[in-house]
Amino acid sequence: MEIILKQDIKSLGEKDDIVTVKPGYGRNYLIPKGFASLATVSAKKVLAENLKQAAFKQDKIKKDAEGVAERLTGVKLSIGAKAGESGKIFGAVNTIQIAEALKAQGFDVDRRRITFETEPKFVGEYTANLNLHKEVKVQVPFEVIAE
Repeated sequence: MEIILKQDIKSLGEKDDIVTVKPGYGRNYLIPKGFASLATVSAKKVLAENLKQAAFKQDKIKKDAEGVAERLTGVKLSIGAKAGESGKIFGAVNTIQIAEALKAQGFDVDRRRITFETEPKFVGEYTANLNLHKEVKVQVPFEVIAE
């Protein structure tokens, strides 16, 4: 019996895979639980069209991310923070501040996509990693300056 998986199943396959299972397993467990649907001719055509459209959307998202990554090369940010005489920052520089600094320069990057190689705890230069897409990553240098 051929079925189309609606979600990832550990021992069987990933979402949108067409797999062959024993009829009882498909009819009594996978289909009633909503994990799969029958792989009829029309369902296969719908699946193929959906995968084609999803691939097109992912290509567009990836191209947009590559364009942003290209424009981000050469960008350097300055983040102001209160610091003591030894250069230690009171509090910490966080991803929200990096996202706001990028927004001020015309880049709209979600703060959840920003990570640090090392946590900025002192005045100095650091690098922020921006995960714009699962295949597009860019590093942006930034400097923490005392206010």
